[in-house]
Amino acid sequence: MFWHNRNLCKLASNAVNFAASSRQLSGQRPKTAILMLNMGGPQSTDQVHDYLLRIMTDRDMIQLPVQSRLGPWIAQRRTPEVQKKYKEIGGGSPILKWTELQGQLMCEQLDKLSPSTAPHKHYVGFRYVNPLTENTLAQIESDKPERVVLFSQYPQYSCATSGSSFNSIFTHYRSNDLPADIKWSIIDRWGTHPLLIKTFAQRIRDELAKFVPTKRNDVVILFTAHSLPLKAVNRGDAYPSEIGASVHMVMQELGQTNPYSLAWQSKVGPLPWLAPATDDAIKGYVKQGLKNFILVPIAFVNEHIETLHELDIEYCDELAKEVGVEEIRRAATPNDHPLFIDALTNIVADHLKSQQSVNPKFLMRCPMCTNPRCRESKRWYQQLCSASH
Repeated sequence: MFWHNRNLCKLASNAVNFAASSRQLSGQRPKTAILMLNMGGPQSTDQVHDYLLRIMTDRDMIQLPVQSRLGPWIAQRRTPEVQKKYKEIGGGSPILKWTELQGQLMCEQLDKLSPSTAPHKHYVGFRYVNPLTENTLAQIESDKPERVVLFSQYPQYSCATSGSSFNSIFTHYRSNDLPADIKWSIIDRWGTHPLLIKTFAQRIRDELAKFVPTKRNDVVILFTAHSLPLKAVNRGDAYPSEIGASVHMVMQELGQTNPYSLAWQSKVGPLPWLAPATDDAIKGYVKQGLKNFILVPIAFVNEHIETLHELDIEYCDELAKEVGVEEIRRAATPNDHPLFIDALTNIVADHLKSQQSVNPKFLMRCPMCTNPRCRESKRWYQQLCSASH
């Protein structure tokens, strides 16, 4: 499974290089720019320290005491350990390659599906590593599109992920002039889109088919998503409920064929986070006599360190041997699955036809929010999108 994923990454890279060169040759000014927002991941071990430093000093992502000093210290301390993990998955994250390929395939379909808004061009804006969102905004401005769609690549919304990306755009334009004559709109969440749900369901069916028929119906489908501090949950962050909605719809699509559960991965630091942790859930089910699993990364649309290392190596290999799992598989993320490309295309096409430039839910803050930057950001987006409407 691990080698299969790495070969997919190489194929993605080749496709992206070809796609990029064909775009450059066309030389067309885009009418519609689609900015695909995500956290990103270092493409080489040399980028790990700066990547961690940006995360550890971003108060939307994580709140630390004396963050300006403690954040850099944690980043420095964690760099060797994280570099080692990236070396074990081939030297870097494939998230940029996958996002470029997804964007290219999506725009090719959009040009056919929505000729009135064509040509469409995708741009990648990462929060913590190149291409950084603020640099990509400068590139978009130089291309002078008529419209920009800010498209979060986190299907389920969290203030720590989607919110941080949107806040970074607000911060950029607080100290830079907003370009004139551009219409702005936002796609902020899409975790229950029917084609996304069908993509996850098909990825699960692909893995279920690899179990012997006598075991197949007893395989535990263990959905796993990046955890969140309980402090954020108690503030009212929508993320846990949106993850739950995605899980519910995937199981409905599968016809409730198997036992299933939801667990949370990638906790950082000593404070309480959402539980149970994915590794604890595996241990707990094995003790109960359930020993066959499919892990499903329900919040990620690309392979990256948390799927290729945490799930594949730490859980499917090391932990599985340690606790006596019989068979454990991991559903691939959507990547370039045709259903997923159709999902992205459909989401954007429907959005472009819609009269709604921003979802009213996006403009709400968490009920217990005390972050003044969040308040200012939401007001700014309300003005931006109403002025563009």
